[in-house]
Amino acid sequence: MLVKTKAIVISSVKYQEKSLIVRCYTLSDGLKSYFVQNPFSNRKSNQKIAYFQPLTLLEIEGVHKNKGTLEYFKEIKLSTSFKSINTNIFKSSIALFLAEILQNCIHEQEQDENLFNYVETALIWLDNHDEIANFHIIFLLEITKYLGFYPDISEINLPFFDLSEGIFTAHQGINSLSEQETSVFKKLLLLKFEDNQKNILLIERQLLLKIVLNYYFSHIQGFKMPKSLEILTEIHH
Repeated sequence: MLVKTKAIVISSVKYQEKSLIVRCYTLSDGLKSYFVQNPFSNRKSNQKIAYFQPLTLLEIEGVHKNKGTLEYFKEIKLSTSFKSINTNIFKSSIALFLAEILQNCIHEQEQDENLFNYVETALIWLDNHDEIANFHIIFLLEITKYLGFYPDISEINLPFFDLSEGIFTAHQGINSLSEQETSVFKKLLLLKFEDNQKNILLIERQLLLKIVLNYYFSHIQGFKMPKSLEILTEIHH
């Protein structure tokens, strides 16, 4: 079956020296894995390799057999050509980190147009703005809306946030944040990409990243802490 769709690159792994296995989150079919033979072997190899960087936005024509095996690209081009994500070390470290998170979170081979559109829009925003210190933590919190575990904020005035239940509570339970941590977490719930980055201090940002990753850990079975977290922390300290 020939499918034309937008796709977001989640990962690419070398297979037997000369080939790649590329995982993409597609608009048409959710998560798909593609076999790319010899992407390094001709004059356009640099261009081809650039297609498979983490979170690159593509337009593809794919041969989908839908049998749980690897699919193939018939045609491939950039949907949006990034101006800065691949050349700015801060942005590329964010892209690497978020791609790893998405790989951890998205296991379904199901279409989710809203999730796809959110990720695409957020990446274009990242590419076009320079004040990005809070981008990754806002992104991580926002996509929990699409993954099904966004915090219940109906009782946001209560002093403690329970990570495993995703609710605010009057009493501190075994899985609750402290009152001070909850207070910082409430600041994140109000943040938008375009807000002044100085609204959050560096020490608060580091705490929030830890809180949000623990929140993911509580809600996604088999969630692994990203290997690229160390690089991200190093570059953004």
